[in-house]
Amino acid sequence: MTQLSRRALLTTAGALAVSACTSREADASVAQYASSPFRRLTDAQWRARLGAAAYQTLRHEATERPGTSPLNDEHRRGTFVCRGCDLPLFRSSWKYDSGTGWPSFYDVIAANIGTKTDFAIGFPRTEYHCARCLGHQGHIFDDGPRPTGKRYCNNGVALTFRAA
Repeated sequence: MTQLSRRALLTTAGALAVSACTSREADASVAQYASSPFRRLTDAQWRARLGAAAYQTLRHEATERPGTSPLNDEHRRGTFVCRGCDLPLFRSSWKYDSGTGWPSFYDVIAANIGTKTDFAIGFPRTEYHCARCLGHQGHIFDDGPRPTGKRYCNNGVALTFRAA
């Protein structure tokens, strides 16, 4: 058990050291939406504005169960927007079936998201959030299709679809 604990400790420390040296996008709090009125909403106002699942995901970084989002089956032309503030995040042409059970996209409207390193499960991942309201959307992985090779794995409850 001691060896396993030591190995886990060294692995975690190594992951932290590597993540501290990697470049990442600037946090959205200094972006063009820094003075957004959505940044001034209280927790009670967010709770009233959103359903329970969307509130937990957008405001407290929860994750919905895979395979539960109706957006997995959304294939019409249009735009996926932040459920918290309606900021456009993805074009429907960027959506693909990743087989993960969550709506996935290979590209994003980059000016409309911010990123941060998330250690919630013990190793670093890149979390992304809406630049206007700072609502948690999901995580970015490097196993997506061409042309970007990225997978923006999104919580469906954090999005709304707007048909073209």
